[in-house]
Amino acid sequence: MTAALPQAFAEWFAARGWAPHAHQLELIARTAPGAADLLVAPTGGGKTLAGFLPSLIDLARAKRDGLHTLYVSPLKALAADIRRNLAGPVAELGLAIRIEDRTGDTAAHVKARQRRDPPHILLTTPESLALLLASDAAAKLFTGLRAVVVDEAHALAETKRGDQLALCLARLETLAPAHRRIGLSATTEDPQALADWLGPGRTRVLRAPDGPQPQIEILDDAGDPPWSGGGGRYAAASVYARVKAARTTLIFVNTRALAELFFRALWEINADDLPIALHHGSLAREARAQVEAAMAEGRLRAVVCTSSLDLGIDWGDVDLVVQIGAPKGVKRLVQRIGRANHRFDAPSRAVIVPANRMEALECRAALEAARDGDLDGAPRETGRLDVLCQHILLTACAGPFEADALFAEVRRAGPYAALPRPDFDRCLDFCATGGYALRAYDQWRRLAQGADGLWRLRDPRAAQRIRMNVGTIVEAETLKVRAGGARGGGRLLGEVEEAFASTLRKGDTFLIGGEVVRFEGMRELSLQVSKAGGSEPKIPVFAGGKLPISTLLADRVMALLNAPEGWAALPRPVADWLALQARVSAMPQRDALLVETFPRAGRWHLAAWGFAGRNAHQTLGLLATQRMERLGLGPLGFLANDYAVLIWSLDPVDDPAPLFAAEGLREGLDEWLGESSLMKRAFRQVAIVAGLIERRLPGLAKSGRQATFSSDILHDTLRRYDPGHLMLEVTRREAMGGLVDFGRIEALLARIDGRIRHVRAGRVTPLAAPLVMEMGRERVGGSAEARLIEEEIAAMWI
Repeated sequence: MTAALPQAFAEWFAARGWAPHAHQLELIARTAPGAADLLVAPTGGGKTLAGFLPSLIDLARAKRDGLHTLYVSPLKALAADIRRNLAGPVAELGLAIRIEDRTGDTAAHVKARQRRDPPHILLTTPESLALLLASDAAAKLFTGLRAVVVDEAHALAETKRGDQLALCLARLETLAPAHRRIGLSATTEDPQALADWLGPGRTRVLRAPDGPQPQIEILDDAGDPPWSGGGGRYAAASVYARVKAARTTLIFVNTRALAELFFRALWEINADDLPIALHHGSLAREARAQVEAAMAEGRLRAVVCTSSLDLGIDWGDVDLVVQIGAPKGVKRLVQRIGRANHRFDAPSRAVIVPANRMEALECRAALEAARDGDLDGAPRETGRLDVLCQHILLTACAGPFEADALFAEVRRAGPYAALPRPDFDRCLDFCATGGYALRAYDQWRRLAQGADGLWRLRDPRAAQRIRMNVGTIVEAETLKVRAGGARGGGRLLGEVEEAFASTLRKGDTFLIGGEVVRFEGMRELSLQVSKAGGSEPKIPVFAGGKLPISTLLADRVMALLNAPEGWAALPRPVADWLALQARVSAMPQRDALLVETFPRAGRWHLAAWGFAGRNAHQTLGLLATQRMERLGLGPLGFLANDYAVLIWSLDPVDDPAPLFAAEGLREGLDEWLGESSLMKRAFRQVAIVAGLIERRLPGLAKSGRQATFSSDILHDTLRRYDPGHLMLEVTRREAMGGLVDFGRIEALLARIDGRIRHVRAGRVTPLAAPLVMEMGRERVGGSAEARLIEEEIAAMWI
């Protein structure tokens, strides 16, 4: 069913030469109280306007006081962008509507005024919404709520932030049962699963027609891709030429460190002095805001960025997207491509730049998957219990609650729809006592049940501390970087990780914000730096997480490796490299594990090609070397990437089958995890989310080392005295699914079912050469090592 636009809105569309899309009219027609819809539409398909049109029309028909519509975005920048974009139509239609955003960047006095006198439309993030719902004024604020719009729903649903938001949506359903809910998404492989996250059992999926096919090409005029590395700087001149030919270009890089390096490489060849900027999450908020404003005003020709600009900020002048390095996932590539030509009738235009030889295959596989509409995605996890613990504490901050009623409410949240009551009760007990081993300590006894049967905060003053620690994003602790000034002052450049800062000595140089700066010293928990002129940074920039390749993309890369007829589309050196590998060794197969062993530099090497992703191979390397140690093979070390694990040892591996046997692997993992620093890191993240460890206290904040020290003590104490503690169970589940990625190891072992193809090579194989280069990177400079490897392969195999 569709509805006609009110006359004023129809005239507004006509004045711009537009006609409303069918999906926009369908959402207007849905007037039933409590209706829920998921709109899946391509970039430029009018999703955002579709989400807001029902609210704008309702507000135009009758003046209403109080909060009418709540908009939730995963990014603060996106909320601010939506506010700017809505201001035009509201003013042109003559609507007396107040639209404001509320995020962590909003001033305290504005937040206080919004609680007293809320706008008609409030734009916010999951964390800010959780804080609003934790207020004792939440019931008054949200009682009249008519609509909730969740933008970029796919980006939230797969994360802990999605669990948090789903719990908040269930709370809103209790406070305002008649409100309608609209989810917006451009990229999802499973619309029904996303609809179930938004509102289980009641959300309708509405699909808009697909837009034009994107125009995607792989860069082929920058010279041969290097053997290894991920920076893509060899292609800087070719990318710069494309920037000059385009109006505005977004250049996506997978990590903050590589973004800094590629931005510097571009700037060094910027002979035309083009306005090119840098944007990532470690830069100062003011610097990011300046870049966003300059983009909105059309004053920039290019921005080098990370996932900080992945999502739907509407910059209409962007006509080219460049992806530096393999995107590691098809959905990520499609999302980024959609930032170009933000119009429904114009194809997006993108260029992919392989960072190395193996990535040439991965980029080709990603391009073909994007053209086929074959999107990747992992099965949706059930709701995490550490997030539920935080939600219970925040609920208590808003006022007393009855356990049965809260359990019923939590089960209305998509990720928690099948939550067993015993799990809920364990979370409630944790919030009330801290668990068996901690119940004697008052600081963890935060809830109490009164004679009326209601649960409430044991000490109402704890509400401030709980609210200060809201959120599910646990990043590495950082220190601010300031240029010039005294006593800790000076211009704020951004932040670096505390672990990196601890390695700095006076005079050391590093990159931040595209500048090379010299470390001068510490003042009041800030790094004081000065400009370092044109000197080369001696120390790599702050660490950045590397994204593991998706299962779908890994399967496509393996398929391409085994399809020689498709190699003609690859750069000639890459095709020749693969042909040589096929001649002297073998290609990795999906149904068998290729294991290559060879001697080099007085050591024996083993390369196992699992294509299970970086995290899984890291774990596999730990477990295999553990078994090698028991067999007396003298393992010396290993390294892992998305495609393989390389192990070097004193003695050769004659039979690799025992190293990769499924039997006993989980037991070996349990033994290693028990003492692993990785497990302690996972515990710290879980403990912070659940509220066991507080990062922020009134008037002060813990340093990263203090928080780590506290979490390590707690972890060891619980393992010794309460091994069944809820936080330890949650930690194990977290580690197995993320940091350890044991599920992908088990999937790998299941698909090969004991089939191992062992190739005994007399020397390094062509496919293993990049791995050997990564191994040697700490010993020999990159270009020299590359020459040695090329000469070695030429001498041995050609």
